[in-house]
This record gives sequence, C-alpha cells and structure tokens, in this order.
Amino acid sequence: MASRVAALIFLGLLCVQLASAEVLKDCCLSVSKNRVPAKFVVSYYIQEAGKGCNLSATVFETKGGRRLCIVHPDGFPWVQKVISIVDSRKPASQ
Repeated sequence: MASRVAALIFLGLLCVQLASAEVLKDCCLSVSKNRVPAKFVVSYYIQEAGKGCNLSATVFETKGGRRLCIVHPDGFPWVQKVISIVDSRKPASQ
C-alpha cells in the first residue's frame, strides 16, 4: 500500500515538473547585419533576450519561406524601416 502511495506521489511530482517546463522555442543563435530588401520580407517578429532565447534579434520571414535572423531594430534604422514597410502592407483593422 505504501509503495502505491509513493508511486502516485512520484507521478504527481513528475507531472507538475513537466507542466512547468518551458516550451521549446526556435531561437536565433546568431544575427546578421546584412541589409534585407523589404520587397522580400512578408512578416517579422522580434526575439527578446531573456524571454526564452539568449540574444535579441529581428526575425524576417521571406517570400520563399526562409527565416532570417537580423539585428534587433534598436539602433538600426534600416531594420526599423523594413518593419515599417511590412506593417504598412497589413490591411487596416475593421
């Protein structure tokens, strides 16, 4: 009887540990400073260091489906401009 209780407690603790584990993210491991023409970028997201990834980056998704890890937009006006162009292509909310 005691072994069953111990097994149930162990399984409960195991479930709690698995439930509290972080979800794996696809993080950029390095970034490029090379300019990417806005005409090739269809979407983007900002990766922040300390929020599941080790470094900050801008991730551009291209028309071909590739994900490019580019420098974070802070301090890089060309990245901010590409983001602005991509945002302007989105339809206005109704």
